[in-house]
Amino acid sequence: MSRKKNQVKHVLAAYEESFVIEKKDSSESHIDSLRAGSLAGYRVKTIKSGPILEVEAYPFWKVPHGPRKKRGEDSTQAQKNLNDKNTKKHVTRLINANFRNYEDIWLTYTYPKGKMPADFEQAKKDMTNLIRRMKNWLKKRERYKDFELKYIYVTEYTRDGNKVRAHHHMVTNFPDRDDAEKLWNCGGRTQSRRLQSDDFGFEGMARYITKEKGNKTMKRYTPSRNLKQPTVTVSDTKLTRRRAEKIAKDEISAHEIFQQWHKNYQFKDMQVNFSDFVSGAYLYVRMKRIDSPIKRKLNRGGDKDGEERPSH
Repeated sequence: MSRKKNQVKHVLAAYEESFVIEKKDSSESHIDSLRAGSLAGYRVKTIKSGPILEVEAYPFWKVPHGPRKKRGEDSTQAQKNLNDKNTKKHVTRLINANFRNYEDIWLTYTYPKGKMPADFEQAKKDMTNLIRRMKNWLKKRERYKDFELKYIYVTEYTRDGNKVRAHHHMVTNFPDRDDAEKLWNCGGRTQSRRLQSDDFGFEGMARYITKEKGNKTMKRYTPSRNLKQPTVTVSDTKLTRRRAEKIAKDEISAHEIFQQWHKNYQFKDMQVNFSDFVSGAYLYVRMKRIDSPIKRKLNRGGDKDGEERPSH
């Protein structure tokens, strides 16, 4: 008895860019597209980043499908928007996967007027020097001789004519909050706070520090090489067409289904998008791991974790 050959699965590479119509704005034809004959199944991508779990489900087809191609400026802007969105997601996931609630810190470093870095590369060099001083500080203290410094920082540099603005945001596990501020030797003000998560981990903070500020601003993030990457798994058999249709139509059913799949996580929200050019739907779900309550303690500096202190 001969075995049937596996059918080729046609999956869009830029699936998020293709499904842009939110459920609330969808039409009857979008709902009908969930039952299209060309629809073969759904690929389910699960991303775990620390306590946050994301699920992306998107269709594949029996025959090639593709969105209408955009051209010119619209295409360039669409690609830029997609790149910005992916950067925010990646930075959020790195921070969620590597840094601890109420323990690790978020710092902002600025420059005084008249002492701005000459260019973006000089601003980056200032951060490289800061990290070198942090590592030297750790080496000089016996208790931290084996400490593994982790960080991710975002450098923002704006030049508008002769007017220059620059600052840095850093998330780090550096163990001394006061010295993390003092080690900045470029003048200006420093501000630090303990990380505080919400239902979506550190997403709000990550979005803030990666927010685009216009075409005159250069902004780039730099992670330490020892950061853990999010755990990603992919399955083409986890979600049937019928169940995907049920999820897309009814959030209560979605809540029950995802809670059954991930028993140690709590369902937080779901996004359902459709397309004018291809059948099926894009499903995006966020969940958070159910942990025992964390008691807030006084840190070494005597202030409660999470409280913002005055700038220096």
